[in-house]
Amino acid sequence: MKAIAYNIKSEEKECLVLANHKKHDITIIANSLCFETLAYAQGKEALIVFNEDPLDEKLIKGLKAMGIKYIATSTSSINNIDLDALVKYGIKLANVPLKASEPLALDRMHQIVDNLDKWASGVCLGEACCHPVPCENKPSQIKTRLC
Repeated sequence: MKAIAYNIKSEEKECLVLANHKKHDITIIANSLCFETLAYAQGKEALIVFNEDPLDEKLIKGLKAMGIKYIATSTSSINNIDLDALVKYGIKLANVPLKASEPLALDRMHQIVDNLDKWASGVCLGEACCHPVPCENKPSQIKTRLC
């Protein structure tokens, strides 16, 4: 899967590269996602969001126009993302589910790569799925999250 990661810190970059094992074609951008950097997402399928960068409807619309189908956050929080806009533009969302303690950077990156793997395979993301619309891939035992 072709993905792009904006606003990534150097230690996060190292962990993402290790977790990815060259499975996915991930472009890494140090700058924040904004209208000036939006063009870098052209031709990518997935966006990886770091540091809770805000994604409003205008940016989400621009991402959809660039080809983005999926957004994976590096945290458990999704408060920075306009969920109504995701539904409107048909973009799926996944996070790093909150465990008993905040996961380490490498664990978070493994979860992001796992989310990309599952999207590429067309299977449900389970606890990581936080898309606000039900999907056909959701197993019946997962009732608290929507794919």
